[in-house]
Amino acid sequence: MTLTQVDELAHLKATIDLAKSKDADSEQILIINNVNWEQYENLLESIGDNSGILLKYGEETLTIMSPSRNHEFNKKIIGILLETYLFAKQIKFYPSGSTTFRNQTTKKGIEPDESYCFNHRKEFPDLAIEILITSGGINTLQIYKDLAVPEVWFWQKKELKVYVLKAKEYKQVKKSSLLPDLNLDLLANYVTKDEPLDAVLEFRKLIEQ
Repeated sequence: MTLTQVDELAHLKATIDLAKSKDADSEQILIINNVNWEQYENLLESIGDNSGILLKYGEETLTIMSPSRNHEFNKKIIGILLETYLFAKQIKFYPSGSTTFRNQTTKKGIEPDESYCFNHRKEFPDLAIEILITSGGINTLQIYKDLAVPEVWFWQKKELKVYVLKAKEYKQVKKSSLLPDLNLDLLANYVTKDEPLDAVLEFRKLIEQ
């Protein structure tokens, strides 16, 4: 890398450090414009895994998000409840968590809160789950559309909103196309319970009936 590229990378890493230094109870979103694909890939390589932040990239705009404690709680509970259902129904799945998914051709990249492939492993997930607490940033569905992710769930204001990719456009639907027998309202109800263990045990009992 040239000296200028090194300086640019150092600036991006400093911005990430700033986002991570904020109070864990508040969610931080920083938006940086005019970031090219090479800079984005250099940043991913530099920070590695387990950076404690989530990145979204598209249209030369980089969104850096430092999740709050509430954000992380919701994503884990949704993941646990969903996996409880998958185990109970013996549905073959492969969790990929917040893996960085990117496409150099479309110059889009994203790290979901949770993600899954069903039946067999694939380059991109079948299902991505996003926790929305703070608004702002890049159009998340546009990134997933360019990655051809079949289904995206958004958790926002204690509700699950499901979008299914049909004819190259996302349509909001009431039921999952991947898991049509899953009662999403029931799952959402148990995300908001005060005691996670009790919530998972009650949810499991109901879906096994």
